[in-house]
Amino acid sequence: MKPIDNYFFTQPEPYQSIMLYVRSVILKTLPNVIERYSYNIPFYNIGKKPMIYLNVLKGKDYVDVAFVHGIVFEKDFPIFKNENKRKQVRSIQLRTIEDLDELQFVELLKTVAMQTEKNKRA
Repeated sequence: MKPIDNYFFTQPEPYQSIMLYVRSVILKTLPNVIERYSYNIPFYNIGKKPMIYLNVLKGKDYVDVAFVHGIVFEKDFPIFKNENKRKQVRSIQLRTIEDLDELQFVELLKTVAMQTEKNKRA
């Protein structure tokens, strides 16, 4: 089993189900995204540029769907949170699968991927 798969399948519930669902939406929406395992968590890259990572922060009761340059998109997507006072990263916090509005998430993924792709060429 690949380390990234092992990561998902060793997560306790409900985190495992939430992460597998988010993973499936990302992979379905962005067929060219590169999934990799780095810093002991799953990352999703456009080319070599990290775009999103998934994590369960210690002491928290949610999956953190973190967008590496989320600060750029927080005005257009008020779903973003910055609880941990991170400079660039903004995240969506999911306690249940139902917390994710899939249509809005797909729109967000496409917007961020397009911008990341543009920045990749610069």
